[in-house]
Amino acid sequence: MGLGGISMWQLLIILLIVVLIFGTKRIRTIGGDLGGALKSFRKAMDSDDQDDAEEADPKRIEDGQPDAEFAEHKDTSKSS
Repeated sequence: MGLGGISMWQLLIILLIVVLIFGTKRIRTIGGDLGGALKSFRKAMDSDDQDDAEEADPKRIEDGQPDAEFAEHKDTSKSS
């Protein structure tokens, strides 16, 4: 059994039809374009993750300065 109930022979026939319709050169070009798009997408995601890490300010946490959210909770507990 292949994918979703499709046998290996059926997959080979579908592949043969696709090659006959589009040709190997066009399929190779589409594959290269798809690979380039995935590569640029991964690069953009990695740079986005690095930008997010640079935006975090670990020095503020080390200095003991509380987050604004925690400061509000601390202020309300003092007035009670």
